[in-house]
Amino acid sequence: MTMRLVVILAWTLLAMPTQAVLLTLPGRAKVRFAMIYWRGVAYLLGLRLTVIGRLPAQKPVLFIANHCSWIDIIALGSVLPGCFVAKGAIDQWPFIKWLARLGRTVFVSRNRTTVGAEQARLVARLAAGDNIILFPEGTTSDGVRILRFSTAFLALAETAPRPYVQPVTLVYDGLDGFPVRRHERPDISWYGDMDLASHYARIGRRRRLHATIILDEEIAPGTYANRKALTAALEAQVAHNAASLRQGRDWR
Repeated sequence: MTMRLVVILAWTLLAMPTQAVLLTLPGRAKVRFAMIYWRGVAYLLGLRLTVIGRLPAQKPVLFIANHCSWIDIIALGSVLPGCFVAKGAIDQWPFIKWLARLGRTVFVSRNRTTVGAEQARLVARLAAGDNIILFPEGTTSDGVRILRFSTAFLALAETAPRPYVQPVTLVYDGLDGFPVRRHERPDISWYGDMDLASHYARIGRRRRLHATIILDEEIAPGTYANRKALTAALEAQVAHNAASLRQGRDWR
């Protein structure tokens, strides 16, 4: 467990200067390298992924995903070519903040005095052709259910340039070669007042973790009458997929 953490840290320290240079250059290399980095972390952590579906050809895209753990960043970062949106408090975490900034994370405080500027930064990212990864639950869940999606997070879907929206479902369904049982979900899900160090200790001692990611068909701008209808449709789709995967049923 400790050796695995040391190797992940070594891989991170090697990758950080490369990404720092790529951030100064034009083109998509910084996006591709970020995905390579997360795939390396996933491999070292023992996280294996099955991806069902495809990424949209159109850009920009708003990826809307469920959220239950810090491991989601590794899983989704390995698959989705986009920038995460994170709460502003993370920008104060030692070391993690530098990693997030190199990954081009957009920090939001949800403060009324700063919401306008934060929204403008997100719109600018979309206008530049970047994809955005959002967690509309607003926090992590226990992994047993999907929390209500907030319509506020879908405001970006109504701004120019109006992005395509793709529902993304992430479920951890394998642990050490066996299906994940309900009582094992706290080993994976990170929520409430759990601290990061003790949570890693629980998952770091495991040999293998498997997750399935479903990429549903993208939703074109204007498909739904308003943001409320779009949010409800996304929540229903992701909740249906997640429940089906957890119960071993056909998700389609």
